[in-house]
Amino acid sequence: MDIPTDIPEEEMETTTYDYEDNAGPCSNDGVQQFGSSFLPPFYYLVFTFGLVGNALVVMILMRYKKIKSMTDVYLLNLAISDLLFIFSLPLWAYNAADQWVFGNVMCKILSGIYLAGFYSGSFFIILLTADRYLAIVHAVFALKARTVVYGIFTSVITWGVALFASVPEIVFNTCKMEEGRLKCTPDYPLTSSINWNQFNVLKTNLIGLVLPILVMTFCYTKIIANLMRCRNVKRNKAVRLIFIIMVIYFTFWAPYNIAILLHTFPGLFSLDNCNSNSRLVIAIEVTEGIAMSHCCINPMIYAFAGEKFRKYICSFYRRDIALRLSKYIPVLYSETPERASSTYTPSTGEHEISAVL
Repeated sequence: MDIPTDIPEEEMETTTYDYEDNAGPCSNDGVQQFGSSFLPPFYYLVFTFGLVGNALVVMILMRYKKIKSMTDVYLLNLAISDLLFIFSLPLWAYNAADQWVFGNVMCKILSGIYLAGFYSGSFFIILLTADRYLAIVHAVFALKARTVVYGIFTSVITWGVALFASVPEIVFNTCKMEEGRLKCTPDYPLTSSINWNQFNVLKTNLIGLVLPILVMTFCYTKIIANLMRCRNVKRNKAVRLIFIIMVIYFTFWAPYNIAILLHTFPGLFSLDNCNSNSRLVIAIEVTEGIAMSHCCINPMIYAFAGEKFRKYICSFYRRDIALRLSKYIPVLYSETPERASSTYTPSTGEHEISAVL
């Protein structure tokens, strides 16, 4: 796959070398063939489900929830972060199947979108964790701190940091000819005093894995201790959704972060040989595909774990879909318009601990 990663292009080419015994070139033809055949349809599938799911989340938050809390702001930004991945997927799919035909400017722009989406997604997971921590452990302070204004302010800063973290990849990713095909790929300077490949891999692991683990460990240790002292069913439900989101996040992103770390520092893990290199390249192809499919998972989590969110979806279905289609297919709608219009009232969304539960 040729989506820009933090792996230098010379190590992702079809032919690599056995670093251990210098036995000669190692063929990775199977890796490229795998990426060209499997990844494009997979990305188009993720694009379809992710676009529908996240667009529905944005619509629910904007139309029904009305963005009334800091949590709403962070959930909205998390959905927007996922949409950044989704909008770029068709172009990366075409790049994997054929070659990059969209020019050097689009290569840099989409590389920035891809990485800004990744970094911001990680940051907003952290902010959602901190938001739950304040709401449960420091409830009195949270009454003043957890406002929409502060949520918007921290979100703007978060997007700025995410874009700043993406600058090296935006600068170094370029449209380049490789093995007779144009590819959007990293082109790190060989004469630089900084090993940009290693720097970017370490940065990715720090932001996408280490930092979230540290924050979540601290926050959830405090949250669990607080809930053990004062059990509250509503508070338990409020924690459940964010906790599930984080577990899913690590399940999808941790393997990719570990794979690129192993590939970038093979000598530290005794993987600097031909067979290990080929396996790691395949692992990166697979885990990156899994990681990018994360953008269509969060809406499913909301639907299954969020009671309030399910009510909003049902209300949306009755008021905007079934009611209109019932003119042509009466069986789709069995309630009166009055009941449908009263399914959602201002009180439905005002008195709840969790933003989506």
